[in-house]
Amino acid sequence: MEGNPVQEMTREANRMCKPHFMLNVTLNRDKEITAVFAGELFEAHDKGSQFAKEHAMIKCDHRFDVVITSNSGYPLDQNLYQAVKGMSAAHKIIKEGGTIICASECSDGLPDHGNYTKILGMRKTPQEILQMINDHTFKMFDQWQAQKQAVIQVWADVYVYSILSDQDVTNALFKPTKDIEQTLNELKEKYGEDMSIAVLPLGPLTIPYVEE
Repeated sequence: MEGNPVQEMTREANRMCKPHFMLNVTLNRDKEITAVFAGELFEAHDKGSQFAKEHAMIKCDHRFDVVITSNSGYPLDQNLYQAVKGMSAAHKIIKEGGTIICASECSDGLPDHGNYTKILGMRKTPQEILQMINDHTFKMFDQWQAQKQAVIQVWADVYVYSILSDQDVTNALFKPTKDIEQTLNELKEKYGEDMSIAVLPLGPLTIPYVEE
């Protein structure tokens, strides 16, 4: 929360037209309310954030060779665009040069609507996608998700387990897998028999982190 440019911008905007009162809640995996935070905007938000860190974030002692993640199932895993959020959670604890395996149904495809698929098709590699988006003259709706995906892929390999065709997955610059166990066995040749594995069954709803 501290030193976060998005938070700083948001707080600056709220100070210009500060609300009189705020009401926030935290939820568990069953969408049940676990706590209520109300009152002065920044104080209540800070307390809510600390509660979320203690109850929804998991501290890891080290990074992993392989992280298996999801986008927390339906309806959050309807397309590949949304699945990047689960990959982003895995990115926080994967070693540089490691491998992320994301299980996401993607019943809505990549999807066909929006610019996400179009942006990915404009360059051939994640590094080229980043270079294109980092050019201040490039501006296109949905670019932030393609940018986040590229940042993850420059750091680690990403496999996608879904109902998408292998060609669709490859066109989105990912590696397809139809058998996670087989992929894990193949990865042992890269990382060794003692490769470390983390599993995030709820994807972005439980955020892991490593203090470095």
